[in-house]
Amino acid sequence: MFSVRAIAADTLLILGDSLSAGYRMPAERAWPSLLNDQWRATPEGVNVVNGSISGDTATQGLARLPALLKLHKPRWVVIELGGNDGLRGFPPPAIAQDLAQAIAQIRQAGAQPLLMQIMLPANYGRRYTESFSAIYPALAQQYRVPLLPFFMEQVYLNPQWMQDDAIHPNADAQPFIAQWMSTRLLPLLKHEIPANGAKNG
Repeated sequence: MFSVRAIAADTLLILGDSLSAGYRMPAERAWPSLLNDQWRATPEGVNVVNGSISGDTATQGLARLPALLKLHKPRWVVIELGGNDGLRGFPPPAIAQDLAQAIAQIRQAGAQPLLMQIMLPANYGRRYTESFSAIYPALAQQYRVPLLPFFMEQVYLNPQWMQDDAIHPNADAQPFIAQWMSTRLLPLLKHEIPANGAKNG
């Protein structure tokens, strides 16, 4: 059963870290802002709100989530978190617990969670990187939420799109990411998913 919403335009909230916050660039050049500009010109009229903060861990994003849900009343929430946890070697079960709580809070607010796969650089060791990357499909299956591919996998293929730290995308990469995300998000937004996570049809 779908929740009834009494707002003029549906809102997509991005709950992320530096990969979505626009690290070392003006916020209006980050991909969520570009996606918002793109979608405002479409009949769907979806409003994109960027609730991302550089450096946020899954725990920190989770702590900010209730206020963001209350303020923006989103219909969908993209969870783009966990990368900073992984870079610091946090235990995967603890990361998974925070992400699971975020999924639950989003559902309790009557919104649809959309989880993004996050990958770590290979130099963090095969055992840990595999354990980390497995968090996301496991959560998506357990809680029946859509799993979005990791947009950075495409950005990494183009060195000219990377900042000098070899971790963050630069401003030149943002239009590509916005279009890439639009292509993957629109089918999910158009094809409603009930609150229990089961797909229609």
